[in-house]
Amino acid sequence: MTNSYDVEIYVRFCETDAVGHVNNTSHFLYFEEARSKFFRMIHPNRQSSSSFILASIKCDYLEQAYAGEVLKVSTNVLSLGNKSFTISHRLLTSDGSKIIAEAEAVTVCFDFTSQKTIPLNAKLKESKS
Repeated sequence: MTNSYDVEIYVRFCETDAVGHVNNTSHFLYFEEARSKFFRMIHPNRQSSSSFILASIKCDYLEQAYAGEVLKVSTNVLSLGNKSFTISHRLLTSDGSKIIAEAEAVTVCFDFTSQKTIPLNAKLKESKS
């Protein structure tokens, strides 16, 4: 996907650790915020019985970040399956000059009533083009 979906993140003091940099667990909060906003964009009128669930996520930490910094998460669809898709997240400085971390997440479309995976919606498939 050539177009990325960007979300601005303000690093709060409570997201840092004893060393003073952003704690490794906070990165996943930033990715979740970006993913949630991305999902609302591609599926704004989702049915309450179905949603996207996270099946897997991995993160590579490349640089440090600190409280008070403004960062951005850039999200892209990497690949689509029938019922799942893989997205990339890139955590960057606000000007994009430094990559703080990179992540890949596998997400599944899931129906909570039937407790089964379901096919991806057409809007998501169109977003990959």
